[in-house]
Amino acid sequence: MADRAALEDLVRVQGERVRGLKQQKASAEQIEEEVAKLLKLKAQLGPDEGKPKFVLKTPKGTRDYSPRQMAVREKVFDVIISCFKRHGAEVIDTPVFELKETLTGKYGEDSKLIYDLKDQGGELLSLRYDLTVPFARYLAMNKLTNIKRYHIAKVYRRDNPAMTRGRYREFYQCDFDIAGQFDPMLPDAECLKIMCEILSSLQIGDFLVKVNDRRILDGMFAICGVSDSKFRTICSSVDKLDKVSWEEVKNEMVGEKGLAPEVADRIGDYVQQHGGVSLVEQLLQDPKLSQNKQALEGLGDLKLLFEYLTLFGIADKISFDLSLARGLDYYTGVIYEAVLLQPPARAGEEPLGVGSVAAGGRYDGLVGMFDPKGRKVPCVGLSIGVERIFSIVEQRLEALEEKVRTTETQVLVASAQKKLLEERLKLISELWDAGIKAELLYKKNPKLLNQLQYCEETGIPLVAIIGEQELKDGVIKLRSVASREEVDVRREDLVEEIKRRTSQPLCIC
Repeated sequence: MADRAALEDLVRVQGERVRGLKQQKASAEQIEEEVAKLLKLKAQLGPDEGKPKFVLKTPKGTRDYSPRQMAVREKVFDVIISCFKRHGAEVIDTPVFELKETLTGKYGEDSKLIYDLKDQGGELLSLRYDLTVPFARYLAMNKLTNIKRYHIAKVYRRDNPAMTRGRYREFYQCDFDIAGQFDPMLPDAECLKIMCEILSSLQIGDFLVKVNDRRILDGMFAICGVSDSKFRTICSSVDKLDKVSWEEVKNEMVGEKGLAPEVADRIGDYVQQHGGVSLVEQLLQDPKLSQNKQALEGLGDLKLLFEYLTLFGIADKISFDLSLARGLDYYTGVIYEAVLLQPPARAGEEPLGVGSVAAGGRYDGLVGMFDPKGRKVPCVGLSIGVERIFSIVEQRLEALEEKVRTTETQVLVASAQKKLLEERLKLISELWDAGIKAELLYKKNPKLLNQLQYCEETGIPLVAIIGEQELKDGVIKLRSVASREEVDVRREDLVEEIKRRTSQPLCIC
């Protein structure tokens, strides 16, 4: 064992020597020679049977976030949260796992994506799949009949991740919901307004919000000849129309789900239509659809919704799309999904949707599923797809090679001469106590050039420089890193001057 320990020490020392030569940019021959010695020592060491071998990686469908990525993330969250608060929302939180029975049967075909936890002593638990079902459980448990709330937290899905497109197994959802009995379509219109405000503020590109209604879908399926038992499974097929062609969807409905071809054709006549309020009015005159009570109610509400959206100034961002089916079982009324648009390849073509970045809808029956007496609390809400938004913002910043500040430090406390550590510590303490975000270098006598370089590397905008002359005069030299301009500021005025110079709001990205 002693021989092995001695060899390990030699390997460590030789490894440090190789790293040192690389840092010093030594000649390739010299580095090569030392690397050869290192490999020889490692060969003598042989494999260590006692050491467990493991791969350092994050689990599939998850990721770490660097300070740069977190800085972008926090700015995106700030935009979203400020919008939620502007519309009068309160904030809640719920456990990351729920009783398995709470989540079971709420997500249709997606229920297979729920993470079940191992039984830890009597309770069968699952990681939350979204924030909506826990919210409904929270309302029922606390006997709440109205609330306007937002909730930002991680959710978990055993999905096939596509991380370059912002699809993960662990990811954040940003939800806003209005619960309570109100006049038709007013809360629904506000949810759509919030969605448009957030996506416009984030400046991630042109977007379109597709709108439909589950009652219209169910009415359409009924008049086309779909049996009640097949409504949900056909719904999930129709929902794929934004990703695949009608022919592929039809083949799935007929070949895999046993729908008669003529029924599929009748569905195809409807689900390939999209437009604005004029399409709503056209369908209100449809001889078959207008005879279905559910569809008629849905169309009437959509007509009213478009009136409110026009008053909110966002009707041009909304498209009534009969193919939007939103697969979750709990939706009962209006449903919507925002997609980013890719500019058309050729003039005259329609812009292409390149992925969903927000979605939501009305779910009037979900709370009643948890209430012992079945009391319903009407709810409508939206969820912002922040992971996809982060991916888009990150890609854009990389393409622009834009620098992102990872701290909010306003000023670096620096010294121009040696033996001024005590004065630096006194000054930075004064600044911290006054609420100023400040840093200093952890060296007794740092060179002024090194301190200024640190500010340039990290984006700190100001340097408060202490020197012997400044101490005698009762001033601090305040330097702008960008312009290199220096001014003497009386020590008692320093806090206000720093605040004045750094009060500009930060941009999103």
